[in-house]
Amino acid sequence: MANQVSIPLYQKLLDGFDGKFAIEQKAEPDALRQARQKALENFRKSGFPTTRVEDWKYTNVIPFLKEDYALQDKAKAGAALAHAVEAATIEDLDSYRIVLLNGQLQETATDEKLPDSISIRPMAEAKQEATFLNYFGKGTDVEKHHFAALNTAMFTDGLLIEVKANASIDKPLHIIHAFSSENNLFVQPRHLIVLHRSAALSIVESVVTDSSAAKIFVNSLTEVVVEENANLNHYTLQTAKKGLRQLQHTEVNQKRDSVYSNYTFSLPEAELLRNNLHVNLDDEHTESHLYGLYLGADQQLLDNHTFMNHQKAHCESNEVYKGVLLDKAVGVFNGKVFVQVDAQKTNAFQQNNNLLLSPTATINSKPQLEIFADDVKCSHGSTIGQLSQEAMFYLQSRGIGEDSARAMLVSAFAFDVTEKIKIPELEAHINNLITHHIPANQELIKA
Repeated sequence: MANQVSIPLYQKLLDGFDGKFAIEQKAEPDALRQARQKALENFRKSGFPTTRVEDWKYTNVIPFLKEDYALQDKAKAGAALAHAVEAATIEDLDSYRIVLLNGQLQETATDEKLPDSISIRPMAEAKQEATFLNYFGKGTDVEKHHFAALNTAMFTDGLLIEVKANASIDKPLHIIHAFSSENNLFVQPRHLIVLHRSAALSIVESVVTDSSAAKIFVNSLTEVVVEENANLNHYTLQTAKKGLRQLQHTEVNQKRDSVYSNYTFSLPEAELLRNNLHVNLDDEHTESHLYGLYLGADQQLLDNHTFMNHQKAHCESNEVYKGVLLDKAVGVFNGKVFVQVDAQKTNAFQQNNNLLLSPTATINSKPQLEIFADDVKCSHGSTIGQLSQEAMFYLQSRGIGEDSARAMLVSAFAFDVTEKIKIPELEAHINNLITHHIPANQELIKA
């Protein structure tokens, strides 16, 4: 294990688990308490990851962990919550709205009336339920993933979302994750989403913060279960302000004939955004689509790690991630498609394209294929480039200003991702955000 002495948070977490936190968990089911203890022992051994760990080679998280963080802070609704909800509003989007503040459900800001076929309850209330006990932690490897182990050991808040069999929810579920604190805060929400047989749902998750000077570190974990013939469209929109450091681990398990589509949009200004997205195709004839767009500015660090695990035959996956980097931003893409021996007739595609708009921006791109079956169609690729000077000249020669021309070209570059969005209001909202974040007078790389 790497030396953790220089990170006071490490010992504070261990002490917290053995102290007040352990007392509060005594009423939990034995299976959950055992899972927590196992996860803690793994975290105790491994500690926080350093750049010596291959999956963290280009993302040095240690400097972000050296702040003095509080482990608990009673969420205070009010002006901060109202501001967050306003910031997350998507114009003309007709949806069911769910609001959380620092991982805690805010019932006063949440739509009271939901269809009978969907149930949403806080994790604290769901821990004794059969659905929770059947699915919690079943696909998450706490031995391999440092932060997943820590979350499993010490999560406190979050949601259990369950859709009944054969139900198709008529409107998207808009979940607003608001984070606000007067002091530095370390929070660990945990979410479980279960779609039973032949269910259908669209989820839009918005991550927002207020403009406080506090540093907030979010170690979030979401487990998703998509049962036979179910369909989930899962959108995540990360638009938090400076001061937020977020690690989002999403673990997906799919059953036969299911379809899971994930869309992740990471925008300025959060200091650190690390998205771990693992999709396990557990049965035959499953289909997965991953689309990502990251737009980094200032000294932002944006890291997307994906793992597509093909375990059975006759499955299909499609993955397209695009990055646009400004100023001194750093981007990381590490995508692996793993095809196991029994996954014959797999059809897998992976592509990562990057656009550097500044001579001081950096991208680290590593697409990977690991194939143990012999009857498959798999491909991957990566490109890194810059705005075409010819295209800029063409647009400007027709009376389009330089700033508008640059924004048009970036939007065109992102089109392969944004056109896949199945909610028109969300697509328009994201396109507006892209245009908004392309600054005037950006120093471009010269050909």
